[in-house]
Amino acid sequence: MTPTAEPSRRAADPPLPLDVPARLRTKDLLSVADLSPDEILLVLDTAEAMKEVGTRSIKKVPALRGHTVVNLFCEPSTRTRTSFEIAEKRLSADTVNIASAGSSVSKGETLADTVRNLEAMAPDMLVLRHASAGAGHLVARLCGARVINAGDGMHEHPTQALLDAFTIREHKGGFAGLRVSIIGDLLHSRVFRSNLLLLRALGADVCACGPATLMLPDMARLGVRATTSVDEAVEGADVVMLLRVQLERMRGHFFPSLREYFQRFGVTPARLRRAAPDAIVMHPGPMNRGVEIASEVADGSRSVILEQVANGVAVRMAVLYLLSESRRGEAGGTAGGSGLEAEEDSEGRTVTMPSGAESGEAGGTAGGSGLEAEEDPEGRTVTMPSGAASGGAGDASGGSGLEVEEDPEGRIVKVPSGAASGGVASAAESGRDRAGE
Repeated sequence: MTPTAEPSRRAADPPLPLDVPARLRTKDLLSVADLSPDEILLVLDTAEAMKEVGTRSIKKVPALRGHTVVNLFCEPSTRTRTSFEIAEKRLSADTVNIASAGSSVSKGETLADTVRNLEAMAPDMLVLRHASAGAGHLVARLCGARVINAGDGMHEHPTQALLDAFTIREHKGGFAGLRVSIIGDLLHSRVFRSNLLLLRALGADVCACGPATLMLPDMARLGVRATTSVDEAVEGADVVMLLRVQLERMRGHFFPSLREYFQRFGVTPARLRRAAPDAIVMHPGPMNRGVEIASEVADGSRSVILEQVANGVAVRMAVLYLLSESRRGEAGGTAGGSGLEAEEDSEGRTVTMPSGAESGEAGGTAGGSGLEAEEDPEGRTVTMPSGAASGGAGDASGGSGLEVEEDPEGRIVKVPSGAASGGVASAAESGRDRAGE
C-alpha cells in the first residue's frame, strides 16, 4: 500500500564505483556480514531489473537454465520458501523442494549426512532453512554447491534484510541518516540481526525497542540506540519495523501475557501518529495481529508489508543470479568459468558461445579461453581454436582436451581428444534424429 503523504525522497545512494565487480565475491550467502556495502547495493540494483521480469506476460528468463537448485527447509515457512521457488522458476532453474518432515531427517539422519547425499547428486545451489544457528556455515563447508542461508535459528536471515532494504529504498531513495525503529522480540529475531548489520552498513540510524527481557545484551556495543518505550522509538521515525513475538523459541516467561504485551509494545494508530508524516510500516511476517501490531496499522495506508512479500521474489532472483555469476567467474569451475556460454542455434542444436556475445559475433575471442566463434560452411556458429582455420580439423582445441573434426556432412564439431570419427557421426545422426522429431 502507498502512504498517503508523498514520501520525502532522500538523496539517492551514489552509483557503484567503476571498480566494483558485477558479481559477488563470496561463494555463499550465509550472513549480511559476507557482503560489502557495494555488494549490497549491487544486489539491490540487480533486483530492480529482476522486478521488471515479474511484470511481463511470460515471467521467465533463461539465466539459470540448466542449473539445479535444492530448497532444503527444516523449519516451517510460507513466504521465504514460496518466494525462493518462484524466483528459481522465473530464472528457469530446475527446482527440488525438500521438507524435513518428508525426508530421511525424520528417520534420524543427520543434517551433515543429508547434505552429503544431496551433494552426490551435483546440485548447483542449496537454499537452507534450519532451526540451529550456524547450520548454513556447516553445510557450506561440506558442500561444493552455492549455499544460501534462508534463516538459521536465531542467527541471521540475510535475504529478508536485503528485501527490506530494497523496499525501503523504493520509498525513501537512500539510507544515509534514515531513522529506522525496529520494535518487538529482538532476542529471538534473526531478522533483527541481519537488518541491523545491513542498515548500519548503509548509514541508517537504527533504534531498537522491546521489553528489557527481550533485548540483546550490550546493545550499545552493536551500535544501536535501545529503549523500552515504544513512544520514544516511534517518535520521528521514517521506518517502523515490527517483529513477531516468537513464542516457539521461548524457554520461560519473558512477559506476563500477550494482552499486556500489546498494551505496552503494540503499534496502534495513535502511536504511529508520532512517526514522520511519510513513515512506512514494515513486518517480515508472519504477523500476530493484536500482539505486536494493530489490524488498523497492518492494513493501513502506511503499510508496505505486502510490497515486502512481492519484492522478496525479485531480491531472491538477484541473489541466485549473482551467486551463479560468481561461480562462472571462478577459474577451473564449470563451463561458465571458461568465458563460454551454451546457446541454441537456429535448428535447436546446442553450441558454445563466448560469454555475453550474441550469435552474430562470429570470430570474436571466446572470453580468453583460447577459442573463437566461427561459421561452418552452412552458416552455423561453432567454436574453433584461436587463430586456427576451419580446415584445421583434428588440432587440439586450445588445450581443452577436445579436437575439432568434420562429420560426414562437412559440419565442424568438437569431440574428446583421440575419439574415433565414428562417434562423431553417430552423435550427428542423433542430433538429426532429434531435430526431425
